[in-house]
Amino acid sequence: MKIFAIADLHFDSKNEKPMNIFGDNWINHEKKIIDDWVKTVSCEDLVLVPGDISWATKLDEAVEDLEKIDGLPGTKIIGKGNHDYWWATASKLDGLGLKTIKFLKNNSYEFDDAVICGTRGWDTLKDHQEDISNEKIYMREINRLKISLDATKKSKGVKIVMLHFPPFDSNGIPNDFFNMIKEYGAEMCIYGHLHGEEGHKNVREGIINDVSVHCVSSDYLRFKLKKIM
Repeated sequence: MKIFAIADLHFDSKNEKPMNIFGDNWINHEKKIIDDWVKTVSCEDLVLVPGDISWATKLDEAVEDLEKIDGLPGTKIIGKGNHDYWWATASKLDGLGLKTIKFLKNNSYEFDDAVICGTRGWDTLKDHQEDISNEKIYMREINRLKISLDATKKSKGVKIVMLHFPPFDSNGIPNDFFNMIKEYGAEMCIYGHLHGEEGHKNVREGIINDVSVHCVSSDYLRFKLKKIM
């Protein structure tokens, strides 16, 4: 089994949210992703997708995009991104009856020699207004990461953490999410969210404090899946 990753699919079955505002490289980006996926991934492989899956705002509107992903090769683990407004309760997501998609929500999944956990995270790349809603969301996401990491304690496989937001602040310093990843002994962290020339300036990758870190935003990967393990 190989493990691949790609974030920020931004599939749009309604054709209402063109992504070329981030550059002409986004033209036909969905076809680019699917073509590479079909060519690269086998049915035995695992694909991690940390957020921004569909532009849909309601679950029933996201079904077409999710079914399209469900029909692609491999087992997929999907996390929530900041634009996944369609995201619902675990029971509603599981109730869709998708055959190859598993949703990451306060849990973890074990495959062969790897265990997958994570959460959306929170944006610490820019200064937020000091209001209580941001603090509440931040602490809630920290707690969700802890719950997901706790679920891996009995697993002996390589711990891979999926986040949507980067685990760094505006100065490239690891934030609380990264520190928790390190505390729990996770070996790898993947994240997305960063788009365009300006966003990619904030990418940090490599071995950071003994954690292998990968940015897997689709445009950063030129809309090709990245083999991470």
